[in-house]
Order: sequence, then structure tokens, then C-alpha cells
Amino acid sequence: MNYLSVENLTKSFGERVLFDNISFGLAQGQKMALVGVNGSGKSTLLKIVAGLETPDSGQVSFRNDIHVAFLEQNPEFKPGDTVLNAVFDGDNDTLRLIKAYEENISRGGEDQASQDELSSLIEKMDAAKAWDYESKVKEILGKLNIHDLEQPVAELSGGQKKRVAIARVFIEGADVLIMDEPTNHLDLDLVEWLESYLSRSNLTLLLVTHDRWFLESVTNSIIEIDREQVFRYDGNYSYYLEKKAEREMQMQSEVEKARNLMRKELDWIRRQPKARSTKAKYRVDAFEDLKVKARQKLEKSEMELDVSARRQGKKVIEVTDIQKSFDGLEIIRPFSYTFKRGEKIGILGKNGVGKTTFLNMLTGKLAPDAGEVDKGQNTTFGYYTQQELRFKPGQKVIDLVKEIAEVITLSDGSNISASQFLNHFQFPPKVQHDFVDNLSGGEKRRLQLMQVLIKNPNFLILDEPTNDLDLITLGILEDFLSRFQGCLLIVSHDRYFMDRLVEHVFIFEKGQPIKDYPFNYSQYRDFAEAQKEEAQKEAADRKDQEKIKEQKVRAEEKTKLSYKEKQEYERLEGEIEKLEKKKALLVEKLNAGQGSFEELKQWADEIEQIITLIEGKEMRWLELSDRI
Repeated sequence: MNYLSVENLTKSFGERVLFDNISFGLAQGQKMALVGVNGSGKSTLLKIVAGLETPDSGQVSFRNDIHVAFLEQNPEFKPGDTVLNAVFDGDNDTLRLIKAYEENISRGGEDQASQDELSSLIEKMDAAKAWDYESKVKEILGKLNIHDLEQPVAELSGGQKKRVAIARVFIEGADVLIMDEPTNHLDLDLVEWLESYLSRSNLTLLLVTHDRWFLESVTNSIIEIDREQVFRYDGNYSYYLEKKAEREMQMQSEVEKARNLMRKELDWIRRQPKARSTKAKYRVDAFEDLKVKARQKLEKSEMELDVSARRQGKKVIEVTDIQKSFDGLEIIRPFSYTFKRGEKIGILGKNGVGKTTFLNMLTGKLAPDAGEVDKGQNTTFGYYTQQELRFKPGQKVIDLVKEIAEVITLSDGSNISASQFLNHFQFPPKVQHDFVDNLSGGEKRRLQLMQVLIKNPNFLILDEPTNDLDLITLGILEDFLSRFQGCLLIVSHDRYFMDRLVEHVFIFEKGQPIKDYPFNYSQYRDFAEAQKEEAQKEAADRKDQEKIKEQKVRAEEKTKLSYKEKQEYERLEGEIEKLEKKKALLVEKLNAGQGSFEELKQWADEIEQIITLIEGKEMRWLELSDRI
């Protein structure tokens, strides 16, 4: 069943055409990703599909009664919104009912009016059968670590806002979910949960992401925007790479054939007399079409990341017992490390555990409360942060670069101009003299990366470098960093990126000292999972041992005589002795045979009763005796 149809869509900004007359569809349950180089129009296409932008021509249509939710790359909220208001912002009666219920619970009112309102809401929740929905909402909020529903959204960090926005679109219960870079600003645990949630759900999905593991695990269809057209691949990321290579080889072959044929046709055109009107018109028209195909430029302007790194001395950085606290809360516990030339380190940890604080102390932006950071004389930092690109209003791309350097030294020692360097980074002359404001988000991030590298650092710190970069740029960046001779520190949620580059990882955990493990990301996750399983097994074993110990204690307590039982035990011995004596006297009388018949019968009955009593008391005595 087709949920979405995009027909003959065209969009351009000024002279820049993003896509021209493109068409595709999205079926129920399909999970489709849009890929393409930065500036190819991926985010714009998502916004057009979501109804937030208008195409130049063409149309977008959804099946009737389909509910669509859109997760923006940088979510926006209403002024004054609390987390509760932001999360339950959908147009849905059940959602409004749950929101009212959660508001009542959050207020915690004990007055009669609040209690009456709560009773009424519970009745309405019962009638609407909303408890399953409310349970699902709680599960989503819990998994996304959203607990304080009364907190103003304005006070949240970028990562927290992204989590609230994800919760909102999931809770809406959309039929079609459109997501623009959903993994940006999330820590790795949440990225993996999101990946698992989307791959297991029956949602129909259209998304843009640079996360290759995410593409591999979640998507079953990929559309590539290339040269203003779209190419569809019905498979995951691996399938896309394979079929894209085949398509490009086939296209190269077709263009070569067209060029060879064009040479023959051009010779034919030239040999025909100009005044002659009998020249085959169909052949002339075909020649014009052939000329368009033959002139296609298949060679892509590959970005070349090539800069010289300053020579690094014997001492890089020595960190001795640095620590940092904020408002009495210890963020970085005493940590020491000696950085070595050429090592590549990954930094892993949830948001808010001190990763950025640590990096700022290394670079001197923040002083430690105690300890020392001793930087080598020749160590030069390049620090790529998550902050947005800074530029003056109306500033052009070329001018922004020239502010740093007009001449750049490459790794082979040659010098090139700022304009030539921009060409290396896929900023052709036309874009160089355009305003920075007109660049796409990915192009701005690429320009920001260029600003860091142009200073020729030998200690490179990259804080979430993969956000907003296209897949081609990511591959080129990975190649450059694998050859980089200086020190490299990477904070990233891109698992593929980390696996390819890092040699060991620093692990940041709340309330714990920084730990160093000799693994890449996947190896560390396997190790951590094995440790977790071992810890769970040990915990289960401890629980079993405690249970056995507890049962033993209870058994021992059972065997101990109480005060009353001790008294009973001592009393029984005397009572049994008296009964034995009484029985002996009666037996003696009975054996003498001197009594009447009635007396003899009475003594015999008494003896029988005494024997029964003795047996009972002896059994009880033995029971108590065993416990002693």
C-alpha cells in the first residue's frame, strides 16, 4: 500500500538547482533513507514532503487519513514550553487525556478539588482504554532519560532537546515518521536504543542520516540525490554501495559510447552542405540529445584533505592528577596520562559526564581545580567543536578563510592560495564568492572543519565531527585522519567512524574516574557486554548463595529450642518417669490377681492409657532432643 507519492518535484534557490522533476514513492512499512552530498537538497526535500516548504513545481501526496510526524534536525519549541507541554503537543484526544493526567500527578495536589479531578481523569482513562498508551509513553520517556516533566525546555541542552523532540514524534503515534539526522547530539546508548526501536517497529520511515551503522540496521530502501536526480536502491547500506558502484560503471560506459558515437555523428554533420535541406532532421535532433549525454561530467570533484602538521616534539602533553568540580559536584576525578606522538584515542560517555570539560582543560580553555596540564612546546591544538560556525553577517566564504590564512602549506611542503584550498574542500569559485548564510548545514560544518585544519595542528581534537557531514565527506575525512601523524582525540557517536580510527578509548562514567581501555568502539562494547554478563552472573550467584545462607539460618533458627520448649523438654522427662512408675505399680497389682473382676479390668484399661501417654510424650521428647 502506497503511503506517499512524490511526483515531478523541482526545487531551486536562485540559479542553484537542487533537484529537477524527481519522482518516488514510499510504501507502508518501508524504511527509506535519503543520501547525497552536502548541499544536494536532502533536508529541503524532507521539509517539502513534511509540508514546511513549497516546491517550484510538482506535488507531494499522502494517502487519506495518514498521520505524519516530522523530527527536525534542530527542533524548535514554543516559548515557555515545559517538557510536559512539548512532549504531549500532538492533536490527539487520548494524548490530551494523558497530558491532563500527568499534569495532575506532577502537581501532586492533596486538596479535594485535585483528588476529585484525578478520580474523574482515571475514570476517563478507563473509558478510553488509555492505560496501555500511557504505559507506552512512560516506557519511551524512561528510555530517553526524560524524567522532569516540569522543566522548561529553554533550560535544556541541545541533546536534551533532541530527546524531547524524539519522544514527541514517537508519542504522537504517526503512521509516517520523517526524521532529519535523528542521531545528532545523542550519546551512543541512546543511538543504539533508537536504532533498535526503529528497526523493530512497524513505522513507515523517511529519514536523512550520516550514521552508516544506522543505515545498515534500520533502512530497507535508499534514495540518492545525485546531479539533480534521484536513484533508488531497494536494500540497506551495503546493498546501496554495491549497486551504486555498478550504476556508475554502467553510466561511465554509456557516456563513453555516446562520446564515440557523437564523434561519428559530428563528422557526418560537418560533411553535409550547409545549404542542403535534405539532411535528415531526425538524425540532427538525435545528435542534439546525444551531445547532452556525451557531455555529462561523471568525474566528481573529490575533496582532498591535505595539510601539513607541525612537527611534534618529544613531549606532547603530560596530564598529572587533574580534577574538576562544579557546585560541589565532582566531574573529573584525579586523572593522569602522558599523550604520545601519533596515538588515536576515542572518548566515550553519556552526555553530561565531563567529556567537554576534560577537553577544555586539555586545551587551556578551562583551568583544573587541582593537578597540572603540561603542554609540549611544539604542540599545536586544532579543536573542532559542536558549536555552530561563527561568521559576520553578509560575510563571503572566501573572506572567512582569508581571515585565518591567505596561503596554506600542504603536507608535501607546497603552498596554495586560500581559493585553491577551498577547491580542495569542494567549494568551487562560484560558492567561494557566495555568502556563508547561503550554505547548507553540512557545507557550514565542512567549512568549520577546514578552519581547524588550515592552522596545521599536530594535536587534533574532534568533538562530534560527523554531525551533518555527507557520506562521501566522511569517507575522505576518515582517510585523512588515518594518515594524520599527530595526536588525535575523537568524541563521536558514529560507531563506524570510531571503529576505523581509534586505537584505544577513554571511558567517562558519572561519579567514576576516567578509565583507559585498549579497544576500538566495537571491541569495547563486546568487552563491556561480557563484563556486564559476568557481573549479572556474579550477582545471580551471590543472590543464590545469600538465599542458601538465609535458608540455612532459618533452618538453624528452627532447630533452636525456645524458652517454652526448653521448659517442656525438662518437664517431659519427669512426667515420663512418673508414668513409668505408675504403670509398674498397676502391672504389679494386675499380676498379683488379688482384686475383683471390675478392679482388674480398670487396672488393665489404665495401663493401656498410660502406655499411650508415655509413647506420645517420648515422641515429643525425642523431637526436642534431636533439635538440641
